[in-house]
Amino acid sequence: MLTERQRMILNAIVDDYIRSAEPVGSRSISKRGDVGYSPATIRNEMADLEELGFLEQPHTSAGRIPSHKGYRYYVDHLSPLDLLAPEELATMKMFFAEKLNALEQVVQHAGTILSHMTNYTSILLGPEVFHTSLRHFQLLPLSDDTAVAIIVTSTGQVENKTVKIPSGVSVSEMEKVVNLLNYKLAGVPIYKLKSALYNELGQEMQRYVTHFEELTKVLDEAFDNGQDGQRLFLSGATNMLTQPEFRDVDKIKDILDLFEQTPTLMKMLASASIGTGIQVRIGSEINHDAFANCSLITATYAIEGESVGTIGILGPTRMDYARVIPILDILSKNLTQFFTKKHDK
Repeated sequence: MLTERQRMILNAIVDDYIRSAEPVGSRSISKRGDVGYSPATIRNEMADLEELGFLEQPHTSAGRIPSHKGYRYYVDHLSPLDLLAPEELATMKMFFAEKLNALEQVVQHAGTILSHMTNYTSILLGPEVFHTSLRHFQLLPLSDDTAVAIIVTSTGQVENKTVKIPSGVSVSEMEKVVNLLNYKLAGVPIYKLKSALYNELGQEMQRYVTHFEELTKVLDEAFDNGQDGQRLFLSGATNMLTQPEFRDVDKIKDILDLFEQTPTLMKMLASASIGTGIQVRIGSEINHDAFANCSLITATYAIEGESVGTIGILGPTRMDYARVIPILDILSKNLTQFFTKKHDK
């Protein structure tokens, strides 16, 4: 448990570091009107906060920066959500007043507004992405070396794709694979099909199917139809390039590469959407090495209490949490109201 003085100094350091992206020294904190302690007192408290794991001292700098633990404490003890500036509220109100009829258009435009207002990267999942699952799969031969893969979803949507069949694979083998797949994977969310193919179907296919490796590649291709990618929207990816933390080309390259990996981003948002309200994941809490120096803030939007999508902001751990959280909170609540009205019509 931190003392009131330690809490005040930690908050001041986080605020200054968010603003400047430079290590914070005791003298600069002492000059703040809301702290009121001498540089010597602040130095002692900073040393204690570092020992407790809330601060770090990069290189040989005399200043300190918040650790992930420090950011977590800061976020968990933020004051009640601040009111947004009138012009920011007007921007959101104008967005929801526009005549946007296509649901995906609404989500995509919301992502653009969010990245523009925060100067970070927005990642959104459109409605029903978590609730659309596999109802039925079929593999129909067209010739000796081609077949059409048909996917029927729980919402009645039918997708088909022509795939190449490896030589030596018989029609009876294909039928066996289709039967296994429908038995094991019916009801699995569409975005999880490719991982379930290897994790849940792989051993069964190896046991009962001769050309299981070749047919696994066929199924992998059939499920790689990009439909789930159409419901994931990314806006402001290049905003990451403007952050001082990511001047290292290798760091930003890993992040930008991941922005091209739709299943990874969907899995990340799916795990982040567990729970209600605003969820904040800092550094290692995101569970991906490329995002070790990032924070992800997410909120779900719902229809009749059921989550139908997730809206998130990805930025550096030095994120302006006090400003981003209320923006995300208001936007997610407005999306809930918007989709509820659409659903009731």
